[in-house]
Amino acid sequence: MRDYASLPVGPLFMALRRALTGTPGALRFLSRLPVPQTPFEPPLDAPPEIERIGPGFPLAALLIGLTGALTALTAHAIGLSPWLSSTLAVAVLMGVTGALHEDGLADMADGLGGMNIARRLEIMKDSRIGTFGVLALILGFALRVGALQELMAIDVCASVAALVAAGTLARAAALGVLGVLPPARPGGLAHGIGRPSPATLATAAGLALVIAALLVIPGFGTLAYIGGLIVGILAFFALTRLARAQFGGQTGDVAGAAALMVEIAFLLGLLIFARHP
Repeated sequence: MRDYASLPVGPLFMALRRALTGTPGALRFLSRLPVPQTPFEPPLDAPPEIERIGPGFPLAALLIGLTGALTALTAHAIGLSPWLSSTLAVAVLMGVTGALHEDGLADMADGLGGMNIARRLEIMKDSRIGTFGVLALILGFALRVGALQELMAIDVCASVAALVAAGTLARAAALGVLGVLPPARPGGLAHGIGRPSPATLATAAGLALVIAALLVIPGFGTLAYIGGLIVGILAFFALTRLARAQFGGQTGDVAGAAALMVEIAFLLGLLIFARHP
């Protein structure tokens, strides 16, 4: 059997292999899509391991994003307005993911109302939603729909490709949060699935950047892509700094909030630079 790791492209081949083998588990983790077990996976009742499924986050996000993109294109094709098309696309994405990231955003927003770290973590565990959580969900939904609507006014096909790209970068950002911040709560979900290694983070980040570039640059250009990327990176570092200061690290809710924040930031940055090249 040939040793691919000894070839000049060996590391790239191995990274792609890890991404492909991790994609089914990542899809099950990030969505409610019925994904059958593959021969190279552990039993479905085994707990997910972020080191195994993490490299597959970008490809899983690509497939998830296609559901929203196809929804927007179909709605536009039958004559619905950009606003309705964008709203339906975001609604479908929320349904496919089971509002996983929205739940994290709402919980994190509510947690920020606590007076100390212990109280904030306690609030985040509460299944009930508070005022801050409701406002965060409203603003998050409005910003995603509004940004996509404005992009569709520029170019419909390019905008739905950008929506998929934003989701791909968002899932890589969620993985990044788990890697750069320590778990804030022993025994929580983020603690149980482990922390991704630098190699896993590099694989996911590199693949997400390539996928996003291939999707965005043909429609909006390199400058718009870089602009959106810069705004997304700024949002990522702002959120990780906030999470470290307010929660003492990361939780599953923080990772979910990071995914939405980066997705929104990337779309807004892309919109800004697409309109003002």
